[in-house]
Amino acid sequence: MYFAALLARTEDGWEASDTELDDVETLSDLTDLAQEASVDEDTVLVYIEQEDAWFGILRVDGEEDPRIYVSDASAAARSSYGEILLTDELLGREPGAEDEIAALEELVDLDGTEDGEPTGPTAEATSSSSATTAKTGTNATSDSDFDSDAVPAGPIGELGILADFGISEKDLLTLRTDALTEIADALGASEVLEAVR
Repeated sequence: MYFAALLARTEDGWEASDTELDDVETLSDLTDLAQEASVDEDTVLVYIEQEDAWFGILRVDGEEDPRIYVSDASAAARSSYGEILLTDELLGREPGAEDEIAALEELVDLDGTEDGEPTGPTAEATSSSSATTAKTGTNATSDSDFDSDAVPAGPIGELGILADFGISEKDLLTLRTDALTEIADALGASEVLEAVR
């Protein structure tokens, strides 16, 4: 079960609205949604939560690049909404790397079965090693040495994303389920948030 909310800062405090993500497919879509809600290019926070699994925060300040924090990257990677936040830049990989990896894996699969040749242990080991190197960009030698999705477990992104609102990096890392309540408390936005939940 997902919950998404948008908090926009104004001269009179924060305005809150629940957010439908049905038409959001990319980070650009989500950023546009935040910018449309911005008042005088002030801060907008988009909060996305998958119950008991992970939460993510997208922060947009005017025309600046969006800032992102995700509480558990590996959990978010299994979610269509989480994938929106887990950009190549956030994961520290080259743009389009995922497409290249998929293409390489497809070639590896074809090499083993093309012309009807059987795949022996040596061929499998070679294919596995090639796929490992393609995914990690290193000379890894064992499947157990890397995450198959190249997504780390645990928090990822900008830990100081809410520091100027009184939520330190340490505080952010301790937030778990229903993190939005504590975030809203720190922002002084509990009442406006409660009105839309």
